[in-house]
Amino acid sequence: MMGQGMTLSYPSSLLPGLKDPSSTIKVDLETASWLASSVGLSSMLGFFISSFLMEWYGRRLAHALVILPGASGWAIIYFSQDVTTLMIGRILGGITAGATVTLGAVVIGEFTSPEHRGMFLNMKTAAVCLGNTVMHILGHYFDWRTVALFAVLPHVLAFGIVCTWPESPAWLASKKKYDESEKAFIWLRGSSEESKQEHNQLVNSQRDHLTNDKKTFAQNMMVFFKKFGRKDFVKPVIIIFFGAVLLEACGRHTFPAYASVIISEISGSKEQSFLYTLSLDFIITASALFSSVLVKVMKRRTLLFSTGIAAIAVLFGVCGYQFLVVKSFIPRDYTWIPLTLLVLYFILANLGCTPIPFTFLGEMFPLAHRGAGVSVSGITMALNLMIALKVTPYLMESIKFHGTFAVFGGTMAVALLALYFILPETKDRTLQEIEDYLNYGKFKDKKDEEEEVKLKMIS
Repeated sequence: MMGQGMTLSYPSSLLPGLKDPSSTIKVDLETASWLASSVGLSSMLGFFISSFLMEWYGRRLAHALVILPGASGWAIIYFSQDVTTLMIGRILGGITAGATVTLGAVVIGEFTSPEHRGMFLNMKTAAVCLGNTVMHILGHYFDWRTVALFAVLPHVLAFGIVCTWPESPAWLASKKKYDESEKAFIWLRGSSEESKQEHNQLVNSQRDHLTNDKKTFAQNMMVFFKKFGRKDFVKPVIIIFFGAVLLEACGRHTFPAYASVIISEISGSKEQSFLYTLSLDFIITASALFSSVLVKVMKRRTLLFSTGIAAIAVLFGVCGYQFLVVKSFIPRDYTWIPLTLLVLYFILANLGCTPIPFTFLGEMFPLAHRGAGVSVSGITMALNLMIALKVTPYLMESIKFHGTFAVFGGTMAVALLALYFILPETKDRTLQEIEDYLNYGKFKDKKDEEEEVKLKMIS
């Protein structure tokens, strides 16, 4: 995930380097916007590929395979001599970025216990923030080619770590490898009574749903399209769609990509923009880490809506102040005011609006829909990412920072309102309990489960 953060933040190093008069590769605004947003377009392919790989070959091998395009992409960028080669490198990086978003969320959701799942999913976001910070530091001290060389290292490290994983117990159970599933589950969670009970629920659920029938390609496609008529498939897709809108509207990926431009406009000083950007990066990373603690003690909905509403209020405050500065109603001398408000905004946004939407991918889809659901949801997330990265430079050029982030703030409000009515509370719930909620519209109580077991024993 650190590598993903570096991929998304790379335009902050690449574009200023290409616009330098001494650069051998020349770009205009249109080309620059495509270099930034191409990762969003190619990440759709990453989402799509990863959904099939994780179903066919398991989570571990799929994760190892999708790292390879990203590492190759950075190498291609390092040796590139024209815009086309740069674009190819960015596209390959986008494939890995998209694939690891979904695979990372699914792996964490399936590997971790309910009480720790939220914390680890939020730490995934903190790792992306750390990647942004590292990229901005490297981009300040090194040219964009050297930065690309450094960016290969997280991919190499990630590949080595993935090779040490066990296979997902959920995937093994879905392939009727119940003994292997149990061994992997014990390796990950231990052999406590609670762990055994959760694994038994997983196995029983799979035995109830799996069949021995082998389907043709046409039949598999029919099964896929029939999912769009199922509530337990459509509802998670809608939730993740609004989560993706919220994620991009809060500036999660646009700010790291255009940080130097945004900070320069607010501060009025290009020389100081690096220090301001770096300070914000550290604060954002720290707040994302703190969110990993908060999610263990607070309910998901409470954390999301309380910090989200506060973040929108602060963001409109920043936009209002910058509007008055641009119109010369107040002097630009007090730059610490909008910068302080911007810091407060990103702290609030990274406590809830940024990390929690990422948890949806790891929690919402039932095992039977996980591959297809991740693919469809990934495409919606990639489209949101591409649109945000593509339109931001044009918005910044036409309506400046205050207008751009006012648009983002309004979009955040719409997304939060939609999620208020459709998002369930998933804190400390097992994936099986969440699946039952999506099927039946409510969480099963322990008493209900005990009665169900008794009825099965009697019958």
